[in-house]
Amino acid sequence: MDYIYITKENIDREHICCAMSNNQSNRKKEWLKARFEDGLVFYRAVERGKCFIEYMPAEKAWHPIEADGYMHINCLWVSGSFKGHGYSNDLLDECIRDAKSQGKKGLTILSSAKKKGFLADAKYLSYQGFRKADESDAGIELWYFPFQKEESVPQFRECAKHPQIKEDGIVIYYSDQCPFTYYWVPRLTEFAQENGIPLKTVYIDSREAAQSAPSPVTNFTLFKDGKFITHEILSEKKFLTIAEKQ
Repeated sequence: MDYIYITKENIDREHICCAMSNNQSNRKKEWLKARFEDGLVFYRAVERGKCFIEYMPAEKAWHPIEADGYMHINCLWVSGSFKGHGYSNDLLDECIRDAKSQGKKGLTILSSAKKKGFLADAKYLSYQGFRKADESDAGIELWYFPFQKEESVPQFRECAKHPQIKEDGIVIYYSDQCPFTYYWVPRLTEFAQENGIPLKTVYIDSREAAQSAPSPVTNFTLFKDGKFITHEILSEKKFLTIAEKQ
């Protein structure tokens, strides 16, 4: 398999794998363009499909973590016909090589004990030598791969360890880091209005806001009556089920 780096010079003509439409792709590309100067790397298979890794220095990451000196993996996604060929290992190996060349302490990534959508598989991470560093009340975990045994252990910020807010009703926090939010958040907003469901959306538009967000996952998080409910992007049907549940 051949791979390619997405850069400022080629991003406008290259696909970015996970987007579902041109509008979503463009929104995600604009987010990527603004992060390249922070050290973000998007490395993908040349063949079109979901086979890529996205990472950046943890200090610049859009997640509420304390991991100075580490490289944080935003997303490692290999699916469909690309699975089962060792491509995940290729992508991870390149990230490790790059991080080491920059003098990083190691890697961090989000996962969970029970496999959840949009999070890395803990079994795969463990097999690759990652270890659990921290865990939130929502069951979302921070894993790390130190390059030296004596390296410091990363952790969640306090706001992410105990994800909750003080507002009643349904509140969605989201950002443009995931292109799927560009499609689904407006649909859920319209659906809520049509069905008389009070809904507030909070758009995370800066690294500072992301790093102080009340959830480990800043792409999308839904709270109900102050409690963390899910980080997985919902369809209208699933959203209605949560809204109606007492």
